[in-house]
Amino acid sequence: MSFQTLTSEGPLRLVVVGAGGMGRAWMHTIEADPDTELVGIADLYPAATESAAADLGRDIATGTDLETGTDAVELAKRTGADAIVNATIPEAHHPVTIAALKAGLPVLGEKPVAATVAEGIALAAAAELTGHLFMVSQSRRYNRGLFQAKRQLESLGRIGIVAVDFFKAPRFGGFRDEMDSPLLLDMAIHQFDMARFLLDADPVAVVCEEYNPPWSWYAGNAAATAAFEMEGGARFTFNGSWCSPGFETSWNGAWRVSAEHGTTVWDGDGDPQADPESKAVAEDPGDGIAGSLREFTAALRTGREPMGRVHANLLSLAMVEAAIRSAAEGRRVSMDEILDGSYDTALAATTDADILTVLHSWPSVRDGLNRGSRSD
Repeated sequence: MSFQTLTSEGPLRLVVVGAGGMGRAWMHTIEADPDTELVGIADLYPAATESAAADLGRDIATGTDLETGTDAVELAKRTGADAIVNATIPEAHHPVTIAALKAGLPVLGEKPVAATVAEGIALAAAAELTGHLFMVSQSRRYNRGLFQAKRQLESLGRIGIVAVDFFKAPRFGGFRDEMDSPLLLDMAIHQFDMARFLLDADPVAVVCEEYNPPWSWYAGNAAATAAFEMEGGARFTFNGSWCSPGFETSWNGAWRVSAEHGTTVWDGDGDPQADPESKAVAEDPGDGIAGSLREFTAALRTGREPMGRVHANLLSLAMVEAAIRSAAEGRRVSMDEILDGSYDTALAATTDADILTVLHSWPSVRDGLNRGSRSD
């Protein structure tokens, strides 16, 4: 399903919603990109927008250098913005993004797509309804090493096993220390999404166990092992911990992919290695959120399907919810169970009649997501 493109000249004019740490990272990235322009900062707290603007060295006193406000849509209209970047907390992703899409604004959103798969399904329907692009920035996909590993695998035949180890020991403080499933909820979605990218396949089902080492400084389970069955029969295994000091892995994890004719390994930071050796060279996707921003801009200018379009990205969040349910209930959980249940929840919770009509028009949630994640 296609989306509306932009015909305006000059840099893409953007409003960032959310003036916290991630929002400020987006602001600096936008300012560093010659194809984009930061025209406004929206946040419920005026002091936060003032602080963020000062951090950028921008003057908001006159309202001419950089404008601010508490309402993202109003600010976007006032500044003539082309799109918004939603860097709010996950609980705000759903209302902020729906308001923007219905106001005619494309959205580039921070991961996860929403706080729940059900809310993400409603957002996919809203994007379909409005015809505007909603792309999720799954930033760790934008890594030259990951693209190179994927390219190396092209000559190795059928892939059977994708395995990643993730061992870090961050002491964040704050909300993560109190979360029930900090590793799975806040971090593992990156590796889950990267596995989907490497395999070009979606998950079928998962068996997961999460636990907490006795020395852990987290209240919730900060370690997990998960084994996913993927489309085509390959298996993806995640083995990780957020309380493992010493010999820590990259934030991307340490990867090993076993295929029919060989293996590719990647430490998450440097260049991947293939056995037998591969001379294949991948394109440079950009780095992290800068790569996401570049692809979002290109999509709006050309209509080219971007990675992370809401309909496709939603399966990465579904992997998280399925893994957490599997660990809690001690059983294998299918993706269809998560998607079907979330679809029913979305139908019950959606009050917007137009979005509800779109949801009811889907023969099934899979059909709805599939028709929205392809270009017509």
